[in-house]
Formats: sequence, structure tokens, C-alpha cells
Amino acid sequence: MTERVLPFNEALAEVLSHASGLAAPREVESLPLLETSGRVLAQSIAAERDQPPFDRSTRDGYAVRAVDIGAGRMLHVIGSVRAGDRWTGQPLTQGEAIEIMTGAPLPAGADAVLMVEHTTVAEEVLRVAEGRLLRSGENVVPRGAEAHTGDSLLPVGRPLGAAELAVAASCGCASLQVFTRPNVAIVATGDELVELDATPEPWQIRNSNSYALASLVRAEGGIAQRLAIAHDTLADLRERIAQGREADLLLLSGGVSMGKYDLVEQVLAESGAEFLFTGALIQPGKPVVFGRLPGPGKSPRQWTYFFGLPGNPVSTQVCFHLFVAPLLKALAGRSDLAPRFVEARLAEDVKGGARVTRFLPAELVSTWDAVTVHVVGWQGSGDVAANARGNCYAVLPADVETFHAGETVRVLLR
Repeated sequence: MTERVLPFNEALAEVLSHASGLAAPREVESLPLLETSGRVLAQSIAAERDQPPFDRSTRDGYAVRAVDIGAGRMLHVIGSVRAGDRWTGQPLTQGEAIEIMTGAPLPAGADAVLMVEHTTVAEEVLRVAEGRLLRSGENVVPRGAEAHTGDSLLPVGRPLGAAELAVAASCGCASLQVFTRPNVAIVATGDELVELDATPEPWQIRNSNSYALASLVRAEGGIAQRLAIAHDTLADLRERIAQGREADLLLLSGGVSMGKYDLVEQVLAESGAEFLFTGALIQPGKPVVFGRLPGPGKSPRQWTYFFGLPGNPVSTQVCFHLFVAPLLKALAGRSDLAPRFVEARLAEDVKGGARVTRFLPAELVSTWDAVTVHVVGWQGSGDVAANARGNCYAVLPADVETFHAGETVRVLLR
């Protein structure tokens, strides 16, 4: 096996290149609309009629002819129309107005809506506030302004949330075709690990990584399969990797560093793995491994992709957000693959000087005036409590001695 340790941007590009190449369509299933929340759309959705299907008032007020509006002008109110109804009288003519509610169809003859707060009405005579003018089309959304019949509204590969379900419902979709969820096998490795129902010895730790990874997998639309802990023996690792390669994606936590009992890469190599990179110049998470195994026996899948994640919990989670999530999104059928970054101002000075890109647990704080990021004090990549105190990761580039309060930095969302 040839070592291939890449700068962060090259490692991410490698993952995205393979993720975007996973073009083979997944199986689909039809689900009732509400059950599709969090799934990935496997059909395109088009407008089945113009949206809105009529000229729609955006304000409570009066439907008028804009040309009739001027200082001191008086109009005769001839009726009223509300949302869910329509005006059935004669088209509006000069000097007339029709009371209208938000969402109601604009009556024939009207071309604008005068807001109710700009009027006074007594005995069906409307007076316009002094100095108030109105343009044709004001406070009206024209028919088809949002979409015309047949326009594409949601493409294949869109993750479904509240906004997407609202669009589907507006088009009368009682059910949707969605991609089936990918299966992700999770293997935590190490003799120091015990399960939650065991009492750990002073030199042992509980298996937290597989639970964190399972949660992350589910959040990205996958089905998490937690396999039994793999001890630091070739036989145990061979058995777990053989089980895990049956899944759509294999995640191994621990055993990828340079220690005497870090045997994961050896067993992967024995199994015919192609290693796409064996490390990334990041902190935490430098020993991360990305590759693929030949697909299992009778499977139509040519490859099973895998990640060997460092065993320290913060390293595991950082590497998931950076590298695993893009590939998992692709396996789920999504088209938006890249990690999500934003920018914020540092709340305090942060010491730099590292020769790798750092991703430090941090808290993103948004106020009306500013968005700032505060780096959480931590004791290294095993500090799960510090990681939980944050809600993001501050991204600090390599070879910068000091990052000053007020400077803008990138932030990895999670």
C-alpha cells in the first residue's frame, strides 16, 4: 500500500469526484407525502397549473384602477371579495372600488390594490389618503408569476423538507417517489472499547463513536447498521470487514494510525482495497483513510466505498462532516454534496502556527448585528464534552501565526 496524504482541499476534491460519479439510479419507493420528509426525491415535480392561478391580492384593501387614485379622489365601493371567493359582478369601471382581502382574486377591470390603511371609508364612499399614488400592478401577484403550467419546481435529487413538501402539496401530490436509503455499516475497533451495558475497567472506554456515527448517518438519510466491536486482531477485523462490505458504505472507527495494533489498513489491503488517500493534512483527523473494496459476490455493485476514521471522537465527527457526508449524500440520491461552510467573525484571538488546516469545536452565535464564532476550550480530539458545547467547527488555515478577534474565518456547519 502506497501512502497518499493529501492537503485538505485535494482530499475533499477526491471524495467529491467519486461521489459525483455515483450516477447509477437507486431503487425507489412511493410514500405518502408526510412520510417523505427527510428523504430524497426520485421524481421531478412540475406545476400542474399556473401559480398563482389568478391575479392575487397581496394586501387587505380595495381593488381599484390605478389611474383613479389621486389626492382627495373619492371612489364608490360597490362590493367585497374575500380569499376563497371571486367577484361575480360587472367589471370595475371608472370611479369604483371593490373591498378585497389578502389572497383573493383581483376582480376584472381592476389593476392594483390600495392598502386599507391608506384609505378612509364612510357610507360606501372611499377617500384616498392625501398624497397617496398607486402604480398599475401594485400589491398584486399576476397569474403565473410564480410558475407556469409545466414548469419544473423540484428536480430529482432534492432532499425533502418543509419547503419542498409545501410545493408538492400545492401541486396535489398525495404521495411521492423517493430513493431508498443506503445501508451504512459501522465498525468501532479497539481492545479498549466496551459496550454501554458493560462496566468499563479503569483502562477501558465506552463505545461512543458508533452511536455518534449512527446518528450522523441517519441525519444524512442513511440506515445505520452498528456491527459488533472489532478487537485488535486480524481475525476479528477480517470478520467485521467481510460483514461491512455487504453494505452500501463501510465506516471503520479507529485502528488507522501508526501504532503496533493499528491493523485496519492491513486487513483492507488483504481484502483487495484500493486506497484513494491514506491521510489528510487536517487537525483533528489526519489519519483518515478513503478507499473502496471490490463489491460483494453476487452484488451488482462494482465497489463498496469505505472510510477508515481516526478513533478519537472529535476526529471521527470532523471527518464525517468533511468527507463521509458528501459520499453518503450521493449514495442517498442527493445532488447537493459539498460540506456547508459559512463565514463569521472571530470572537477572540486564536493561536495559529499549525502546518495543517484545523477544524476546532466552536460556537456560532448569531445576533441581529453580527455573526460571530467562539472557539471552545478543549483538551484535544478525545474531548467529547467540549465538542458537545460547540455547534460548528472554526476553520483555521495552515501557516498563520495568530488569528485576531474580528477577523473573518470560515465555519464548517454541522
